[in-house]
Amino acid sequence: MIVTAHPLVAAGRLRFADLVSQLDPGQLSTETLCAGWDVHMMTAHLVLPFEVTFARFALTALRHGGDTARTVDDVTRRIARRPLADLIAELRAQAQAHVVPRRVGPEAQLVETAVHLRDVARPLGLDADVPPEHWRAVLKYLVSPGVAPAVLPGGRLAGLGLRATDLPWTFGEGAKVVGTSEAIAMALTGRLAALRDLDGPGVALLGRRLA
Repeated sequence: MIVTAHPLVAAGRLRFADLVSQLDPGQLSTETLCAGWDVHMMTAHLVLPFEVTFARFALTALRHGGDTARTVDDVTRRIARRPLADLIAELRAQAQAHVVPRRVGPEAQLVETAVHLRDVARPLGLDADVPPEHWRAVLKYLVSPGVAPAVLPGGRLAGLGLRATDLPWTFGEGAKVVGTSEAIAMALTGRLAALRDLDGPGVALLGRRLA
């Protein structure tokens, strides 16, 4: 992981743990922006890198015909059998851990800590968020040549010109997509709910690609 990213990832894990620990039972049962996952499941997903070796993940993937999404869901549901309090405690204890997931690379942890926090906060109408410098790092990775296809599929950025309204950040020269760095990052990573927070002629094009 790039040196400057690790403190942001560690802070993001702690921020997520703090948010979840403050939620009431009704909020904990609310579905996140990841369909089929409530807050408990999302917390289990964030501790997955500490719990599951690449070998175990690969064996599970074989049972699912190599389908990464189904494999992640399977493994996450197994971890979610544990009490939520235990998962929160583990996330805090492992906050400083340097995790280097294969196939997606270490920088994907930037996306995990920021996007999944908002996956929980947005449906609940909460303003819990990461600082602007975290979103800047996320966007830098998302538009980089080395971004993992599992994080941002190839072709999603083609013909788009992105501009953040809360940061001095732009990318591309095509149809404009304008909004906060959070909304841009959430939309690029497949969150349809974020499209309503964006402006510009490129929003419709991005929406069709997500759909």
